[in-house]
Amino acid sequence: MKKKDKEKKDKEKAVDQEENQTAEETQNTDDQAEQENADSNENAESDKKELSKEEELEIKLAELNDKYLRLYSDFENFRKRTIREKGDLIANASEGVVKDMLPIMDDFERAIENNQTSDDPESIKQGFQLIYNKLDNTLKSKGLKAMDSKGETFDIDHHEAITNIPADKKQKGKVVDVVEKGYFLNDKVLRYAKVVVGQ
Repeated sequence: MKKKDKEKKDKEKAVDQEENQTAEETQNTDDQAEQENADSNENAESDKKELSKEEELEIKLAELNDKYLRLYSDFENFRKRTIREKGDLIANASEGVVKDMLPIMDDFERAIENNQTSDDPESIKQGFQLIYNKLDNTLKSKGLKAMDSKGETFDIDHHEAITNIPADKKQKGKVVDVVEKGYFLNDKVLRYAKVVVGQ
């Protein structure tokens, strides 16, 4: 009986061990399945993160491309507008001067008409003097200034020597005569004075 009890206990022990081993294997299998499941979830999440990073980069790239194209377009429009405005400015630069010269032109026309019927040379002379003064004042208001060259030392930056003539010591290297007046426009030489220089 003892033997049977012992065998029975051994069998029960073996069955318990098998059950424990099976339970452990099942537990291990469950743990492995959970681990694999977690790993696959992590992989899926990291794939999603990677995809979302790629998508984010693509979106940023598209935004930057759009911004670049807009800036390029704005710059091109600015450049074209500047060229057009510069062309308009050049084309219309003389408009103000011409507008101010029209009354003088009208005065000349009236003077020519009156000169055909007038026999008084003094009134004709006065009329032309008035027109000249009006023209001179108009040009001065635009920044034109005549050079005062006679008696001045010859200056290559302002004068153009037409000829040299013998002169006394006082007039050597000086402007003896002015053949054609020189002019400044806003302190810049517009036309060099053509002069005769003493030698």
